[in-house]
Formats: sequence, structure tokens, C-alpha cells
Amino acid sequence: MSIILDTTLRDGSYSNFFQFSISDVVKIVTGLKKAGIGYIEIGHGVGLGASEKGYGKSLHTDEEYISETKKNIDGAKFGAFCIPGIAELDALRMAADYEMDFVRIGTDVTKIKSSEPFIKLAKKKNMFVSANFMKSYALDAEQFAMKVLESESYGADLVYLVDSSGGMIPSDIEKYYNEVRKKTSIPLGFHGHNNLGMAIANSIYAYELGFEFIDTSLQGLGRSSGNAPTELLIALLMKKYDVRKYDMFKLLEIGAEYVRSFIKINGYRALDIISGYSDFHTSYMPFIHDICSETNVNPLELIMKYSEIDKVNMDLERLRQIASNLTESKKDLKIFDFKSYYGGEQGVQKSSK
Repeated sequence: MSIILDTTLRDGSYSNFFQFSISDVVKIVTGLKKAGIGYIEIGHGVGLGASEKGYGKSLHTDEEYISETKKNIDGAKFGAFCIPGIAELDALRMAADYEMDFVRIGTDVTKIKSSEPFIKLAKKKNMFVSANFMKSYALDAEQFAMKVLESESYGADLVYLVDSSGGMIPSDIEKYYNEVRKKTSIPLGFHGHNNLGMAIANSIYAYELGFEFIDTSLQGLGRSSGNAPTELLIALLMKKYDVRKYDMFKLLEIGAEYVRSFIKINGYRALDIISGYSDFHTSYMPFIHDICSETNVNPLELIMKYSEIDKVNMDLERLRQIASNLTESKKDLKIFDFKSYYGGEQGVQKSSK
């Protein structure tokens, strides 16, 4: 049976620009724990060290979030996200001082070498370690499986298939799962986004395939179009698979009481949908806005054309060159709601020309 990992207090923090209060954390952690959720991720959406590195100032420090969660987590496990280069190794040492149970080390699927020292230190500090392969779709299933072996050699306990753009479908999930299982039995997790409305369908299919961990968030709160809603996935698992280890009423109550107010999106945003279609990471959206403001091209077309060339990195010179070859658009950029996107954690590379 899959373990549900709730990421409301981490991925969900994109939706309130990283402003969860300690009171929010205590209420949500306590509610999730009582509802039977055994793994809870907390902290800045971009991970440890992000607030200090200029990726959006969080309301509290990493240490404050971790220490307060530790006080209230009895009966469940808690952890944080960590992107090497944004997080420093000292952040793991601090978290270990508070006996944080797990850490999820996120790297682009093409750049997992940077995770090695973080995985090794976390294991030395007795943490359960997940290697989260951001933009997993950028490699085919066989290449992905080879990367899984590499992370396993570093000491990772778990590897995540991460649908960062929300563009995967169940048959994609199956291909990646089957290729990994040909090579290793290491536990696998699935982290979905909802850009094409597939987060729940993909998560249910991951459950059926046998993924050991599946990510959710209350009310689907998360970056871009959000994640698979905890309440919906649990309701489906109870209805279809007779899973009885969770308190569905409690989950519905805490979602309604403590999380619903953070949701500001009505309907489906065009930029989310085109990102899912094109496998485009929405952290790059501020760069799309800037180039479109300069050149008056349609952001939907620019995203699609850029993603045909690169689904992992952002090269501003290349982006500008693509825009220069597009027809000007008369659409007002205000209709695309760019202000709802926070970005930057994926960084920008110099032109590869």
C-alpha cells in the first residue's frame, strides 16, 4: 500500500508566497497527524535556504518551521525539501539537530550529481532520503531508470518521478515505473501537478502500479495548477480500494477550515495549461513575461516554441531569439495573470550557442 506524503506546508506555500505562519503550521500538522497522514513536508516551497538566498522571503526561518513542527509532530514523520546550490550542507546539519525524519533532495533529472554530497550527509545524520528528479519527463524512461541507479549508488532510500509541469498521463507513469523495475527494487514515489487535470488520475494509477509514496496537498494547494488534493485521493482510495487507515472527515475539515482560504484561483489558467502541454516549468514564467513585454509576442506560443528545444533549462538569449521570430500579438498580457507565478528557483543558464 502506498504511503501518502502531504506537501501542503511546502509546495502549498507557493500559493501564499511562502507566508504560512507558525499557527498555520501547528494547526495543519496536528490535523494531518490526527487524520492518519504519516509523512508531512514543511518549509519554504523552494526548500531549505531559499528565503536567505532571495527566492522569496518566508514568514519564518527554516529553523523556526522545523523546531515548531518537531514540537507537534509526535506520531508522524516530518521533513523538508532541499535543492543543492540553494541549500547548503549546513542546513541539513541544522535540521538533523532537530531530529528531522526525512529530506527530499531535488535536482533536475539531468543534473543529479549535485545531490551526492547532500544524500551522503543526510544518511550520515540518520535521515530517510528521497532523491526527487525534477522535470523527470526530460529523459525517456530508460534514461530515467539509469539515473535512479545512480541515486541509489549515492545512498538514496527512495526516488521520485516528478511531473513538474503537470503534463504526464497514466501511460507515461507506467513506462517509467516498468523501466525502473527492470533494474532495481528501490522504492519509488510520484509527485504530480494538475496543469492538464491529471494529478488525481496519475496518482491513482501510481497507486495501482505499486509506487511506494504518493504526494498530495490539502485542497490541491501547490505551485502552478497545484498538486493532487489529499482529500480527493483519500476519498477515492477509501471508495475504490477500501483503504481505511485515514480519517476522511478530519481531512475534509482541516482542508476547509485552514487551507481553502489560501486558494485564489478560479477556473483554469491558460499559462498552466500550455505549460502542461509543453512540459514547461512555471518557475520560468517571469522570464516569459519579461520577453513578451519587450517583444509583444504571445506567451502561449513562446512557451510552446521554447519547450520544443529545451524542457529543462532557461536560456534567455535563446528565448529572446525565438521571440524575435514570432509574430507580434495584440493580446494584453494582463489576461494571462502573470502576477500569480513566483519563479526563479530553477535559475537561468548562459546561452549554449
